[in-house]
Amino acid sequence: MAGAQSDVELFGHVIDGEEITAGDGPGFDSVDPYTGRPWARFPLGSGAEADLAVDAARRAFDSGPWPRMSRSERRAILHRLADLVLENRRDLALADTRDMGKPVSQSLNKDVPRTAENLRFFADHAALTPAELYPSDTGHHAYTRYEPAGVVVAIAPWNFPLMLASWKIAPALAWGNTVVLKPAEDSPASVTILARLALEAGMPPGVLNVVHGYGPDSVGSALTGHARVDRVTFTGESATGTAVARAAATHLTPVSLELGGKGANVVFADADIDQAVEWSARAAFTNAGQVCLAGSRLYVHRSIAEEFTRRLCGAADLLVPGDPKDPATLLGPLSSGEHHRKVSGYLDSVAEWGGTVATGAAGPGLFVRPTVVTGLPKEAPHRNEEVFGPLVTVTPFDTEDEVVAEVNDSPYGLNAMLFTEDLSRAHRVAASLRVGTVWVNCFFVRDLRAPFGGVGRSGLGREGGTYSREFFTEPKAVVVRVGEDPGADGAA
Repeated sequence: MAGAQSDVELFGHVIDGEEITAGDGPGFDSVDPYTGRPWARFPLGSGAEADLAVDAARRAFDSGPWPRMSRSERRAILHRLADLVLENRRDLALADTRDMGKPVSQSLNKDVPRTAENLRFFADHAALTPAELYPSDTGHHAYTRYEPAGVVVAIAPWNFPLMLASWKIAPALAWGNTVVLKPAEDSPASVTILARLALEAGMPPGVLNVVHGYGPDSVGSALTGHARVDRVTFTGESATGTAVARAAATHLTPVSLELGGKGANVVFADADIDQAVEWSARAAFTNAGQVCLAGSRLYVHRSIAEEFTRRLCGAADLLVPGDPKDPATLLGPLSSGEHHRKVSGYLDSVAEWGGTVATGAAGPGLFVRPTVVTGLPKEAPHRNEEVFGPLVTVTPFDTEDEVVAEVNDSPYGLNAMLFTEDLSRAHRVAASLRVGTVWVNCFFVRDLRAPFGGVGRSGLGREGGTYSREFFTEPKAVVVRVGEDPGADGAA
């Protein structure tokens, strides 16, 4: 890591292969949400740094070796980067834990390995995925080439800083693009380490750049509205996604937006209750509920609602808040004081809306204990807005048609879960839900070949497998005359 000053570690922008620390210039601190003390300092970027990073990425794309390497050559470097990620897993995991309070058991055992997996998968996918060949009767040979799109701006969220950044940059890099990555200002450390490791792995300067700063009227808006950028991929809240799309539209820059969610979780009467309780607790309380996919809207068939709620409360009470750097801790603090005030506000208004807190409460410091709320009316904000904390609402239902209509009556459509032992119902309900992903009798199981994204206010576009290829490349049709032309021009 970079040097330390008064026990505060210094990190920099990574632009064109060089790391530029704050020095005596403007900077900002990352505050450990558990201790309440700054642990790292970063340079505060502006439009000037955004220009420098885009210029570096532009040069690296237009005249550098990266887009001109064979896919096998890029694949080897990305696999080397994945190796280095695992070799440096503790530094990477602790960076996310100290930035935003994620339990180190999660960042070390899940997020870092998944980051390496993302790098390996997309490196292999780009090297091994075939393109289309179109048979022709006109004496021509037609096929598709997938050329890299150019300079990609990637904006990563604060809740899974390393893993979700890798989800964006891995396919972009594998297909030959160059990248300017702006991490969330609340959690910028791990991706800076990743950029250092990329250079160590042999990635040429300018291919992966990291710029620190804020969003509106700062680095974020300068990047998303930049004239020399070819793609923008963003994960974050829906309102910010709207601003990103508006900025990119100035130059008709294609965007991929993975935005907010209000995940529904439906438990039918025939569900395996043990399994449903376990998965529902994970879906609601993992990462202190700071997950866009969180199953925060829980619908339980009325015949089992009382028992299910009691058992869910028992599972919630087992999650004891603690130091996120302790490997035994499963529940860390919320990411910041501002976010803690937001989530606590929802807890404070439960009674006002006629609901009951079955278990849970705001705790000491920035902790919020896993909270289960019952009895809220349909119009309560707790049931409709993205709380982004460890709060789940439980609502009983009577019929399949009723609960499907309830789930679909939301501006969000990122994901849903359903628990049932009836195979026909599982397929029928999954087909009826207006969401991007449906998990049946499980949660957060990802196949990296499958499409990922949402509908409505949950996003625009899909990523994963060939869906990422479509976004990060410019498909090109090539038609070659190879024989005698019988006279048809093939025009549509």
